[in-house]
Amino acid sequence: MAGGQERILRRRIRSVQATKKITRAMELIAASQIVRAQNRISAAAPYQHAVADALGCVLADSPVAGGRLVGVPDAPEKVMVLAVVADRGLCGGYNFSVLRAAERMVAAGSSSGQQYRLVTVGRKAVSYLRFRGQPVERSFTGFSDRPSFADARQVASVLTESFTAGEVDQVLVVSTRFLSAGTQVVETRQLLPMPLGASVRHEEPENRPLGFTELEPDGPELIEDLLPRYVEAAVYGSLLEAAASEHTARQRAMAAATENADELTKTLRRVMNRARQDSVTTEIMEIVGGAEALRQMSQSIEEI
Repeated sequence: MAGGQERILRRRIRSVQATKKITRAMELIAASQIVRAQNRISAAAPYQHAVADALGCVLADSPVAGGRLVGVPDAPEKVMVLAVVADRGLCGGYNFSVLRAAERMVAAGSSSGQQYRLVTVGRKAVSYLRFRGQPVERSFTGFSDRPSFADARQVASVLTESFTAGEVDQVLVVSTRFLSAGTQVVETRQLLPMPLGASVRHEEPENRPLGFTELEPDGPELIEDLLPRYVEAAVYGSLLEAAASEHTARQRAMAAATENADELTKTLRRVMNRARQDSVTTEIMEIVGGAEALRQMSQSIEEI
């Protein structure tokens, strides 16, 4: 019985060690992807700020032309929500945190009479929301860990077309903001209408460009052309930050899994050693018992 238990424990130890190799490899891959994702965020930021600043200049020159494209709606009745998560799991609570935040927001707004339309990025969002009976209007998959600007353009076109056609009053984005390698937070941000102040970077007065801006063509036509570019840049930035957050969450999860594998291996080896000791002790007791039985038998024979 003890020998069979020892074989079972050895098999479990080999299985845990094989799993440890996989989690360790995934941890190293995720760690290497974090740096690349951070570089992509830094590279995309200047274009995002430039588009927002250009749109801000147009709105400052023609404030009336902005209309419903700028500001925060007082009582939006129809809201489109973009939830950005991962295509894969094994990244801790990254997916659940974003989807839970979106689900709570939709539940709270629906109780107040608002109508929500869901657009998702990542396979995990589709399975999560469908399981809970939440219809998904559009879903985009296959690029959550390394999005391109073309991917962001596809997502942005759905959001922009619905808003400019008057089908929705507000477009929100629920995703993970990448602040640093140690800090990522789930945020709900308004994408459309363009939030007031979103186009103004915090620059010191002496660093701001001097002179004036001459706009051509007119404000309304220029806004109509710049707004899709602004949405594309904003969505691309959200996708890049979500990808960096995904890699960071996966690296942490795999590091924790590797540590747990080490602890489990130590525990199993301790149990196996204890089982081996019990087996040796049992064999010794059996030998001693057999020797004692032979001695008593010999004494009985001599007495006879």
